[in-house]
Amino acid sequence: MTRRAFITLLGGAAAAWPLAARAQQPERMRRIGVLMNRAADNPEGQDRLAAFHQGLQELGWGLGRNVRIDTRWSEDNADRSAKYAPELLALAPDIILASGTLAVTALQHINRTLPIVFAAVADPVGAGIVDSLAHPGGNATGFMIYEYNLAAKYLELLKEVAPRVTRVAIIRNAANPAGVAMFGALQNAARSLGVEASPINIRDAREIERSVEVFARSPNGGLVVTQTVSFHRDLIIAAAARHKLPAVYPLRYDAVAGGLISYGPDVVDQFRQAAAYVDRILKGETPADLPVQAPTKYELVINLKTAKATGLTVPDSLLARADEVIE
Repeated sequence: MTRRAFITLLGGAAAAWPLAARAQQPERMRRIGVLMNRAADNPEGQDRLAAFHQGLQELGWGLGRNVRIDTRWSEDNADRSAKYAPELLALAPDIILASGTLAVTALQHINRTLPIVFAAVADPVGAGIVDSLAHPGGNATGFMIYEYNLAAKYLELLKEVAPRVTRVAIIRNAANPAGVAMFGALQNAARSLGVEASPINIRDAREIERSVEVFARSPNGGLVVTQTVSFHRDLIIAAAARHKLPAVYPLRYDAVAGGLISYGPDVVDQFRQAAAYVDRILKGETPADLPVQAPTKYELVINLKTAKATGLTVPDSLLARADEVIE
């Protein structure tokens, strides 16, 4: 090899060294906090979190490679949300995924600048989480679980499967700020259908059986379980069965677990979509400019076994509209 050729080769190799060094540099590690409104062993919550992880992976985020996720489980309890919110913020995340209204409000109570993407929130405007759906305007945006025109749909389904119902108890979480507005919408819808609506405020497990038992003492009653009640659903389903009360629930999991009818969005898919919002914000966009998205598809699930045990015959017209029938 000539001296000139050797120098040329050496120079080319030296020029390549910085590129090789840069290629071997580890990717920047981003940190995501997650505040879930389910118990850690709840299958529904696990499915939602898995969908979020899957969505991130599809967008190029690898756990332990360029993203770390710290998760806390509040069980949709205001006190636990208030406990875990500062705990997550102390970990200095780049962004937080929050499930449910109580999780978001707990976070915003102590920090109004850290980006938040939420899912399964009933009324983000009414709860003061965003300024408007189209222009959130603050540090949070995401996916809502409920639109108020659904109030009439819940009651129509209840009347369709149980025409004798003239009294409806609206079961809600008294600690959730969306509960009041939801009840107002349901009360207006009930009035137009000639149905009397009254609230049952659930704070703990003991109240469920006591309140449902008192309501069931009078005839022609039915239940609407709102999205604000994400805890003790199994106890509500059991109480409805024990007192043979027809009930409408907001999520597929409820009908699978023994509820009569569920009607609501695919919330698991909301968490997959939330990953896309997290990705966009980590890449430079702001929550204030990303519109809150409402559900575009709702699932109707009917549990025929529960209908039979409650003494009801589900009309063929309703079965034909169902996305899923559990026998």
